[in-house]
Amino acid sequence: MKTKKITAIFFILLSSGCHNFLQEDLQGTFSSATFPKTESDALVALTGVYNSTAFVNTMNQLWVFGDVASDDAVKGGLAGDQIDVQYIDQFNYVRTNTVLANVWQYYYEGISRANYVLYYVPSISMNASLKNRILGEAKFLRAYFYFNLVNIYGEIPLKLSPPLSPSLINVPKSAVTDVYNQILSDLADASKVLSKSYDGADVGRATKGAAFGLLAKAHLYLQHWSSVLSAIDSLEASSHYSLVQVYKNNFLDSTQNNAESIFEIQHLSGQTPSLGNFLNQYFSPSIYNGYYFNAPVQNFIDEFENAGGIVDPRLDYTVGRAGNKWVNNESFDPTWSSTGYLNRKHSQSKYDAPIIGNSGLNYVYLRYADILLMKAEALNESNRGSEAIVPLNLVRKRARESYLFDKDLPGFGSIPAGLLPDVAYNDQTSLRQAIQHERRVELGFEFHRYFDLMRYGQQVAEAALASTGFSYAKNRYFLIPQSELDTNPAIPN
Repeated sequence: MKTKKITAIFFILLSSGCHNFLQEDLQGTFSSATFPKTESDALVALTGVYNSTAFVNTMNQLWVFGDVASDDAVKGGLAGDQIDVQYIDQFNYVRTNTVLANVWQYYYEGISRANYVLYYVPSISMNASLKNRILGEAKFLRAYFYFNLVNIYGEIPLKLSPPLSPSLINVPKSAVTDVYNQILSDLADASKVLSKSYDGADVGRATKGAAFGLLAKAHLYLQHWSSVLSAIDSLEASSHYSLVQVYKNNFLDSTQNNAESIFEIQHLSGQTPSLGNFLNQYFSPSIYNGYYFNAPVQNFIDEFENAGGIVDPRLDYTVGRAGNKWVNNESFDPTWSSTGYLNRKHSQSKYDAPIIGNSGLNYVYLRYADILLMKAEALNESNRGSEAIVPLNLVRKRARESYLFDKDLPGFGSIPAGLLPDVAYNDQTSLRQAIQHERRVELGFEFHRYFDLMRYGQQVAEAALASTGFSYAKNRYFLIPQSELDTNPAIPN
């Protein structure tokens, strides 16, 4: 939906599940008494759900959990600025931490909006195929919100209806397995009715492939290996996905929504109200009025392979470091960051995004390289190592062959000898470690690393986060924010 032809409604004020102390009718641009009633209303309401996935403001801080809480990054920025991010990084936060509250509120708002769509749209007289597709998209988005929430907070309230009464607002916690069962159910339903692809103004909507992709990811987290493979088979049958030749083209405004993209959260700069991506401001250096948060650490840099001093090209596509150019084509200055490095994937040139907090860069949540690595993992854990190395090596092949297709790389035109060779061994333990390594370098700073560490289990997670004193038993899930405990009597305080 990255187009100037669509007007996005950011605050559809018929949905509010965050404050249960108001008993009067909700006031705003729309109310549930009059909206949605028509086909166009249904589409506007659905756009409101999509908007709750976006990084248009400071509320959507998924990067704090995915990156900063992991071993890839530290808070960065000015000392004392956004101190609650640092407390998350060090696992010494309290329930009043603003990051906990922001993400909780932001994603539950998205769930509330999705629930309104699922509650009201079935009764609208409209094209049946479009109605089913809208309901499928709403279920996909609800599953996306719940997938993030359950992996951050663990046991959480499972809300499946709009907040039309106090009993539907004040919902107790559900077990993690129950939340996952709902995610799987929503994605199975969505996969039956979503379109295979979109073009024009509808590019960016959830597709059948996106539903199967997130379904595969949910099964991966549950270690349902055969179900992972089944979902990936369905994804590959639903549409033709492929790795783009140049890795960096997944993170440039001019080459987004490409053949590798499976679900990409759309942003558009220069709009009123703002539809631009705020991550650019979070992660850019201060000389461009950025906050230089989410700073990569040396341990992440050291993870990348090199051959004769020539490093895996994904490193410099991912990280700004001394001796290389920044996104504005000037020399990177390591003093821009407390660690000497900056996150590059979400930073856009000042020439393309003159208003730094209003970038046109999308957030690519799910791409085909991730699917290939899920497939490799599921095959390996199913004792099919000789098959698992095939998708793993496709990812490595694309990385090293960037030298054949990216004219900006030094030595363009030939692959450096010995760089990123195919993995030939297939014993389960060694291959497991190789896949985990590949996920870290391939998906670095795409907000997945912490969640990968958690699903790898106690030994891996505690080793990776040893410097923080992380305890898997104590810190596996983050605490539900105090704001929810204060307003929801169904959760004991």
